[in-house]
Amino acid sequence: MAGSVFDSGMYAKLFPTGDVGKLFTDTAEVRAMMLVEGALAKVQGQAGVIPEISAQAIHRASMELQIDPSGLAKATGTNGVCVPALVGAFRELMQAPEHAQYLHWGATSQDIMDTGLMLRIKKVLAQYDARIRAILSGLSVLAEAHVAQPMAARTYGQFATPTSFGAVVAAWGWPLLSALDDLQRLSDALPVSLSGAAGTASELGSDAPALRAALAEALGLADPKRSWHADRSIMLQLGGWIARVGDGLGKMGEDLIAATQSGVGEVRLSGAGGSSTMPQKQNPVGPSALVALNRHIQGLNGTLHAAGTPRQQRDGSAWFTEWMVVPQLCLALSAALDHAERLTQSVTPDGDAMMATLDSAQGLLAAEALSFALTDRMSRPDAQAQVKDLCKEVIANGTHLRDAALAKWPDLNAGLFDPTQQMGEAPSEARAFIAAVKAI
Repeated sequence: MAGSVFDSGMYAKLFPTGDVGKLFTDTAEVRAMMLVEGALAKVQGQAGVIPEISAQAIHRASMELQIDPSGLAKATGTNGVCVPALVGAFRELMQAPEHAQYLHWGATSQDIMDTGLMLRIKKVLAQYDARIRAILSGLSVLAEAHVAQPMAARTYGQFATPTSFGAVVAAWGWPLLSALDDLQRLSDALPVSLSGAAGTASELGSDAPALRAALAEALGLADPKRSWHADRSIMLQLGGWIARVGDGLGKMGEDLIAATQSGVGEVRLSGAGGSSTMPQKQNPVGPSALVALNRHIQGLNGTLHAAGTPRQQRDGSAWFTEWMVVPQLCLALSAALDHAERLTQSVTPDGDAMMATLDSAQGLLAAEALSFALTDRMSRPDAQAQVKDLCKEVIANGTHLRDAALAKWPDLNAGLFDPTQQMGEAPSEARAFIAAVKAI
C-alpha cells in the first residue's frame, strides 16, 4: 500500500482527489511560492523599496522560470525548509545577478510558504464551493421527490416515531448549507504573510504595513494587519470548517449504511460494491468511504489543534505538523465530496420497505401520539403510564397498538395510528430545506 491512499494509483477511484489533488504537488507548491516572490518584488518596486527595473525582471522571471522541485530536496533536508534553495535556484536561473539580488527582499521563508499555501487554499475552497452546491442540488431533488414518504425515525437504534425520507435527506443537507454560508467568509479571510524573520518586518522598509497591504491586494488575499507566524488561527479555522463538512458527510454515510443493511433495506444504492466470495453482497462502498474519510478528517483536525500553540515567535515543529496535516485534510474532504455527489444520484428509497417496517412495528411508533391524545381525559403522567402498559401487552401478545387502544378507548381518532398523518413537521422541514437550496 502507498504511504497515503491519496497518492495510490490503485485506490485513486476509491479516494479520488480530483483537481484539489493537483494543488498539493511539489510543482504546485513551487509555482505558488514563485508567484509570491514575483508579486512581492513588484509591489516593492512600486513602493521604491527595490529598484523598479529589478522588480520588473523578478516579476517576469517568476512567471517564466521553471524550477525542478527535486533539485531542492538536499538543501531542504538540511535547512528544514525549501525556500532558501528555491531562492538560490531562482537567482541562478535569472542569470542577472544585478536584479536577482533583490529577490526575497526583507521576507522570511515562512512568509513565502504560508502565502503560497493561502493562494492554493483559496483555489481549493473555490472548488469546494462548487462541489457543495452540486451536492445540495442533488439532495434537494431527492428530498423533493420524497417529501412525504413515511418511514420510521430511529433514536438510539430503536423505533421512535414516523418521519419522512425527505426530512432525513434534509438533515444531511442542512450542515452543508451552514458550511457553505461560512465558506466565502473563510476564503475572504485567507491572509498574506509578510512579517520578516521574527515577525517584526524590520527589513521591509519604512512602511512595512503599506507594503503588506499592497502584496495582499496584488495576490487577492486578506491583509492580516499583523504577523501571524505564531498565531495559527486561520489554519485552525480552515481545519474546523473542513471538520464540520466532514461530519455532515459522515452523517450521510452512517445513515445510508444503516438504511441499506440486511434486514432493513429501506434504501438501495445503484452501483453498490461486490464481495470476492459472497455473490449476494451489495456493499455500501460510497457511504463507508464517507464515514472513513470523516474519521480521518476528525483525527487530522485534532493534530492540527495540537500544533496550534507554536513556541515563541516562530516554531518549526508546529509548522512542520501543518505541512503534514493540511494537505491530507484538504484531500480527504475532496474525496468525501466526490462520493457524496455521486451518492445523491445513486440513492433510491424503497417506499414499500419503509411502509413494511412501519407495519412490522405493531403500531408502537404511535405510542407518543397516543399518550398525548389521552391527556384530554387523564393527566399526562397517567396517560404515559397507561400507554406504557399497553405497549408491553402488545409486545407480549404480538398484537397491534391500534387494536388494543381502540378496544380500550373506542372513541379515539384512528388517524393516530396512520403514519402518513403522524409525521409532524418532517415534510415541512424537507420543504424548508428545498427552498433554502433554491435560494443559494
